[in-house]
Amino acid sequence: MRFVVVLLLLVSALLMAVIVIGGWSLLTGGPLWGVISMIVVSLYLLLAFMTGRWSRGALTLIISFAVLMLIFSAIGFESWFARDKTDFSQASLPSDLIGLLTILMIPVQIALAVVASIAFRQEWHVEEERPIGSGDDGGASGTASSGPASPTPA
Repeated sequence: MRFVVVLLLLVSALLMAVIVIGGWSLLTGGPLWGVISMIVVSLYLLLAFMTGRWSRGALTLIISFAVLMLIFSAIGFESWFARDKTDFSQASLPSDLIGLLTILMIPVQIALAVVASIAFRQEWHVEEERPIGSGDDGGASGTASSGPASPTPA
């Protein structure tokens, strides 16, 4: 499940980066929103790294950002397809392609939110504490230790 979450985060970051870079010249609000969008891309990459390292709290952030990006994608994709009329300036990528990538963000974000929710319910982010020297290594070595070995007399 962790692999799927990291994979969906990387796919989301790639899609967002292509959309932002491809439509940079047409972003409403100027380059400031492009910089903010690239910060969100960086945040997705950081969350992928944190999830790969089984960090606590990353899954809830992933779910909330996935819902936020889902809303932005669902609201914004129509405007890219409306740019095929005359007198509209064009981005470095065709507007139809950017619109298609924005539509692709919707199912990716839904899948990301669902998979992160399932992973959160698995509670792999919870660590179990065991006393030091209890002899229970969680099955890592295959055998339980019987305590410290005593030196053999010579």
